[in-house]
Amino acid sequence: MVTENTQPEVNIGLVGHVDHGKTTLVQALSGSWTDQHSEEMKRGISIRLGYADATFRRCPGVEGAEQYTVDEECPDGSPSERIRTVSFVDAPGHETLMATMLSGAAIMDGAVLVVSATEEVPQAQTAEHLMALDIIGIENIVVAQNKIDLVDRDRAVENYRAIESFVEGTVAEDAPVVPVSAQQGVNLDLLIDAVEREIPTPERDATLDPRMFVARSFDINRPGTTWEDLKGGVVGGSLVRGELSVGDALELRPGREVEEGGRSEWTPIETEVRSLQAGGQGVETARPGGLLGVGTGLDPSLTKGDALAGQLAGEPGTLPPVHHEFEMGVELLDRVVGDDESEGVDDITTGEPLMLTVGTATTVGAVTSARAGEAEVQLKRPVCAEPGVKIAINRRVGARWRLIGIGTLRE
Repeated sequence: MVTENTQPEVNIGLVGHVDHGKTTLVQALSGSWTDQHSEEMKRGISIRLGYADATFRRCPGVEGAEQYTVDEECPDGSPSERIRTVSFVDAPGHETLMATMLSGAAIMDGAVLVVSATEEVPQAQTAEHLMALDIIGIENIVVAQNKIDLVDRDRAVENYRAIESFVEGTVAEDAPVVPVSAQQGVNLDLLIDAVEREIPTPERDATLDPRMFVARSFDINRPGTTWEDLKGGVVGGSLVRGELSVGDALELRPGREVEEGGRSEWTPIETEVRSLQAGGQGVETARPGGLLGVGTGLDPSLTKGDALAGQLAGEPGTLPPVHHEFEMGVELLDRVVGDDESEGVDDITTGEPLMLTVGTATTVGAVTSARAGEAEVQLKRPVCAEPGVKIAINRRVGARWRLIGIGTLRE
């Protein structure tokens, strides 16, 4: 029997305000609950990036949006046909977890902005997440108006119009708004239809050197595992170009901090690919697109607790340089995003700390020199990145880090 290829082709972010139903929507489409971290289960919010794969299917002979489903069987009992498998990146909506959302945006090819029909539009993180998508350069967006089962028709229509007004003039201005109930499974076919139209699988070059953004890392061994049964650490993220195969050599940069002679320096980590998991199944070769789990020969203590999140992985000797400091072009927003007072953004000044998200890495940088439209920063934790990459810039406003602009890494 031939196993159906369910390797994901595209990463789709689920973004929006806390408790608007992102995780429930992922569950409705994929059958997987992405909040696996124990603290997430207790607190009921997504703390770390959650991942789940969903295979979109169609029922032959059915026209319009009603043809779409995630079920292997059509309503008439006939088998459905696979269209493609997508990876959902469920980004946290809580305001204090904005950096995690931005790191997830780096591996998103498109996004579903989830807005609850039960609350005023926009909520703080709805606006902040939409601005983040704009900054990272994600233009393929679908808006899901969730929880329509909890309001009457008039309130739903009023909320729908408020959403249309809110996205006017933003990157989501022409995005379709689809009323859904994730809890009740209402209009999921319409949502899949919109995603299929608005978020295509991007063209990727599988012939280039492999390049993977690492967004999570794990120790998969249970407590008490004996050394002969110990499995190497696992890194998870997205392969954005090239291919990875079992047996390939793998380098991770910036690597790990090593103390030597009273000094500390960052050294790349080298290992090999021992297993690959994509689309819920083991594969010998992984193609670009979707989310990927890579079993390695690394000591699991190096990968536990997302310790390697933010790394760049690829064939040894092919990765970009590691930066302990860099110069960036700066474009500031008109106002502080997510701030209720909507205050303007002051110029960046020499000496101030900034939180910077580069790819899937988040670090703090001290500004060593600031001029109009550019800044030089000294990083607390180095990053591996190519010139031209976009950088999300956050400033401390009161007790929180707030998104204030976008940077571009200079050569």
